[in-house]
Amino acid sequence: VQLQASGGGLVQPGGSLRLSCVVSGLTLNYVAIGWFRQVPGKEREGVSCFVNTEGRGYYADSVKGRFTISRDNAKDTVYLQLNDLKSEDTARYFCAASQGFCLSTGTLTSHDYWGEGTEVTVSS
Repeated sequence: VQLQASGGGLVQPGGSLRLSCVVSGLTLNYVAIGWFRQVPGKEREGVSCFVNTEGRGYYADSVKGRFTISRDNAKDTVYLQLNDLKSEDTARYFCAASQGFCLSTGTLTSHDYWGEGTEVTVSS
């Protein structure tokens, strides 16, 4: 199982990025998929996850209205669109897959698989 995230970078406050995560070894329809972020020395924070049966995503309050999760099953890829970025969004972003569930808080009940992540830095 591999989850390869990309698309991070340095962006000014108010800017946008689109993160991608290519998933191999798993069938997206059979797992819950989502993103979490982590800053060194801090706990990981669930950002967003996708509910297959509803065809929609859920989000942490800190990113609601600014981030959008989507997926393309044909490409085995999950995306996270980051808009109106703030300095507090600076973190390493990881996509993760779970045998559990996506909660309405944007958090997966478990992180059974995740990749190396991609770094997002928001700074002027």
